[in-house]
Amino acid sequence: MICKKLSYGDTIGLISPASPEKPENIEKGINFLRSKGFNIKEGKHLYDKWGYLAGSDKDRASDLMEMFLDDSVDMVLCVRGGYGVMRTLPYINFDIIKNNPKIFMGFSDITVYLNYISNKCDLITFHGPMGSSNLEDSHTFTSFIDTLMNGTNLYCIDNPVETPIHCLNIGTASGKLVGGNLSLLCSTLGTPYEIDTKDNILFIEDIGEEPYRIDRLLTQLLLANKLQECSGIILGQFTNCDLPHYDRSLTLEEIIEDRIVSLNKPSISNFMSGHSYPKLTLPIGAKVQLDCRKLCIKILEPVVHG
Repeated sequence: MICKKLSYGDTIGLISPASPEKPENIEKGINFLRSKGFNIKEGKHLYDKWGYLAGSDKDRASDLMEMFLDDSVDMVLCVRGGYGVMRTLPYINFDIIKNNPKIFMGFSDITVYLNYISNKCDLITFHGPMGSSNLEDSHTFTSFIDTLMNGTNLYCIDNPVETPIHCLNIGTASGKLVGGNLSLLCSTLGTPYEIDTKDNILFIEDIGEEPYRIDRLLTQLLLANKLQECSGIILGQFTNCDLPHYDRSLTLEEIIEDRIVSLNKPSISNFMSGHSYPKLTLPIGAKVQLDCRKLCIKILEPVVHG
């Protein structure tokens, strides 16, 4: 299922489903989106704060559901990730989302929503920038707009020319696009919200995890058979996942070689999506083809409708 495409003048609903964001950063995002011609609706608990959470679990869940129920809202955009989405899951009525489909976007901690909504509600969601992201980054905003406004046609996603994608294993693979933040994907294992990678293209990225932690997370996916089941792998940005020296550590490249490349599945790395910039928008749940020879991701179906 796909939603109506975004148009200038539409209303974007902002919610804080995970950690709190500084009010000035939220206001900056609001002002930027308004300057581009969008209307903004603020969630009732957008500015709430309870320790490392943006308010209570029930309040954050209710903001999500109310945005989907609100007929005046055309798109639901999270303002930031951090931590907290998984705590809201028991309080969300996913039938409300399924019966009131609209564009939904976020990344990082929002990974759990992106994949479960896509799977449970049969709705394409979007891994992309949030309300507190640097939307002024030209490649980031262009990808955001092109995907949500022009995704009625088939298209390819490629890095900016100055930032080449790297081929890890040659070949092509097709399937639904799933994934997001590696740490969050692993946190769903053994729960009803576990990611389904079978015959799908798996995208993973992360931030601030030392190489041994990336090793542990990838090993967990291997032990859960998630990497073996997927048809291809896209490695996004691994921001601040390195060390000043490697006297007592494998490098990230060595870990990827051992845990990913050894599977001999079509795989690419250095795709510009994750916790750095540019932050390209990916349609989670869409049918895609990963072409490791042409170094692009082909979107095989419309991701929004006219």
